[in-house]
Amino acid sequence: MGAKGDAAKGKEAFSQCAICHNADSVEKKMGPGLKGLFKKDKLADGKKASEANIRTRIDEGGTGMPPYKELLDDQQKDDLIAYLKTL
Repeated sequence: MGAKGDAAKGKEAFSQCAICHNADSVEKKMGPGLKGLFKKDKLADGKKASEANIRTRIDEGGTGMPPYKELLDDQQKDDLIAYLKTL
């Protein structure tokens, strides 16, 4: 598995995401709840819940979500994805 991120640091980075996303439930806030994100068959956009597709969504945003390509560096994104895998 390419676990190159630090989930503890990713939890800190998630504080920016928590404004719109619940980490502890699938209940929708402004954006979808992210509990069990990597266990889902598909993302809200119909794509597979893979590291690559989730990173693209973080980078490009979409469906009301702003792009974070310039706001988070690659290590922060790795950490965030590692954290999302723990949900």
